[in-house]
Amino acid sequence: MKKIEAIIKPFKLDEVKDALNDIDLKGITVTEAKGFGRQKGHTELYRGAEYVVDFLPKVKIELVVEDAQVEGAVEAILGAAKTGRIGDGKIFISPVEEAIRIRTGETGGEAI
Repeated sequence: MKKIEAIIKPFKLDEVKDALNDIDLKGITVTEAKGFGRQKGHTELYRGAEYVVDFLPKVKIELVVEDAQVEGAVEAILGAAKTGRIGDGKIFISPVEEAIRIRTGETGGEAI
């Protein structure tokens, strides 16, 4: 099993969720986040004063999938989240040793 974490632009969340649903991946966790990479924020004007917004709003999506589903999930996220502009985000893939469904006690692939 693998855990896929994707940091994306907030307005792309619905498209990513729909793309994952299209390949029958239903269980995702979504967290609102703030951060920056190469874009390093931007400058805004508020009541005549200029200030720097260092941390930009992002969304972090997490899902655990079987090894055979990783490539499809990554392609779905890439296709839905990409705008071609700086700040599109990142995808991280990590191994998962075990998963346990609390309600039933199922383990491994049956738990996800």
